[in-house]
Amino acid sequence: MTDNRIWLVTGAGGMLGQDVLARLAEAGEQAVALDRAALDLTDADAVRGALEAHRPAVVVNCAAWTAVDDAESHEEEALRINGDGPAHLAAACAATGAVLLHVSTDYVFAGDATTPYAEDAPTAPRSAYGRTKLAGERAVLGIERGYVVRTAWLYGTGGPNFVRTMIKLEGLKDTLDVVDDQRGQPTWSADLAGLLYELGRGALAGTASAGVYHGTSSGETTWYGLTREIFRLLGTDPDRVRPTTSEAFVRPAPRPAYSVLGHDRFAAAGIPPLRDWRAALTEAFPEIHRVQTKEDPA
Repeated sequence: MTDNRIWLVTGAGGMLGQDVLARLAEAGEQAVALDRAALDLTDADAVRGALEAHRPAVVVNCAAWTAVDDAESHEEEALRINGDGPAHLAAACAATGAVLLHVSTDYVFAGDATTPYAEDAPTAPRSAYGRTKLAGERAVLGIERGYVVRTAWLYGTGGPNFVRTMIKLEGLKDTLDVVDDQRGQPTWSADLAGLLYELGRGALAGTASAGVYHGTSSGETTWYGLTREIFRLLGTDPDRVRPTTSEAFVRPAPRPAYSVLGHDRFAAAGIPPLRDWRAALTEAFPEIHRVQTKEDPA
């Protein structure tokens, strides 16, 4: 059991928020869970009141507008959640002395690199979603105890995601055409939750300095490579998955062609980076498959 410190989790009803709460419970930490109905991050007074009422030592912000394509036509609305919300949290954390761990995204980069993006690599978002998330990052980094953790290609049991979609489609399609010209790091939300917990502990102990960190699995693949691995874990023929290009799936928001992130800052803080994506997927898969087939049988 830990001491009397409180962790406040926003976006607690989402996939990552649920996993963060589970990790805190496992560690015996006191947690306050606030979903969108309980706390409107766009309301500065409500945010300040929540932190004054609960006096958390650490705030983990998992709340976000994540509808990437919809953000292209609703950028102002997305900015209120992804930009103004973190800014209100940052101001409240600065006033109360709390550590703020804010989850961000690979979409703040242009996606045209050929080697992993370092934490201090120049940002150049190409989508409304990326621009709004970058605004939130800047607000968080403007306070003394502000931490930004960028992640990408997140999957888990608590909500819709690529892995769950592919499990469903395997039972509906003879073959699947999947993009093979976008590279990234599939990341299990439970692994990221553990990393956020360790970073929060490091922040409280003074062993992890404020700033930007990258929270993605080690290794890299394409959506095509990930789908082949999913089919292998399902016990079906991976050759049912066929490679195609991004041009076959034109979307309102451009997708980064290269989303591989480097993890040097976690290593420097003495926190091991996340394991290889294949190892994580192998462990996560049985539960994801069980939940997916129960909620949406093929």
